[in-house]
Amino acid sequence: MKKKEIAILLDRVRMENPLVHNITNVVVTNFTANGLLALGASPVMAYAQEEVAEMARMAGSLVLNIGTLRHEVVESMLIAGKAANEHGVPVILDPVGAGATQYRTETARRLMEELEIAIIRGNASEIANVAGEHWSIRGVDAGESNGDVFELAVSAAKKLKTVVVLTGKDDIITDGHTAFIVHNGHPMLTKVTGTGCLLTSVIGAFTAVEKNTLKAAAAAVTIYGVAAEIAADICANQGPGRFQIEFLNQLYLIGGNDLIEKMSFTQKEVD
Repeated sequence: MKKKEIAILLDRVRMENPLVHNITNVVVTNFTANGLLALGASPVMAYAQEEVAEMARMAGSLVLNIGTLRHEVVESMLIAGKAANEHGVPVILDPVGAGATQYRTETARRLMEELEIAIIRGNASEIANVAGEHWSIRGVDAGESNGDVFELAVSAAKKLKTVVVLTGKDDIITDGHTAFIVHNGHPMLTKVTGTGCLLTSVIGAFTAVEKNTLKAAAAAVTIYGVAAEIAADICANQGPGRFQIEFLNQLYLIGGNDLIEKMSFTQKEVD
């Protein structure tokens, strides 16, 4: 994938203004909605079992986030996911904290088994636990390990039969055959709650306008990382509160010239 293709995909999101249906967690709802609006997408947060199927059918993508789990919400996810699958709407899963508790892990695996998931995004611990690989985790944000994250991402993509976005110091996006390693991003992203969850929804926005889910996810992650770098440069040493606001500004302001100059990724064939 060429850098110009990524810039073109950003333009398409802004022109098409895709509807992204989010069933997400209560911690990040406002930030997620504002981030999607800043990018140029149209967010909707619909949870009621009485309407989720109808909403999913009309959306460009459906994002499922298990950050704050309740039985009723899980059932809504399954209803919405099945409706999305029936109407060709891509479903993106964020298995927040999978591995931290049995309930989280079982829920993430159930969603993977009962729904056709186009993309799963998480840190190494979350991806490993959904895929049934051994990986330690402490809390929903844990993800550091000495394991080979590239091999983990490739193995999980093949096992789960989906595109895996494994985020960390470098972000790995792979379908098990082709991989993108994105080097953009900034440590300040880890100081603001919900930046990973917002990234999943941004991936949903790009997936709504680009049928090639691998390219859509790689473009979304790259653009997100560049926006974070620019925001961190602008508000250096001013703390996470200022960074959060500036990051939203940069999702709105970032353009093709910024992307072509700053984006950094490696594409490789796995087999």
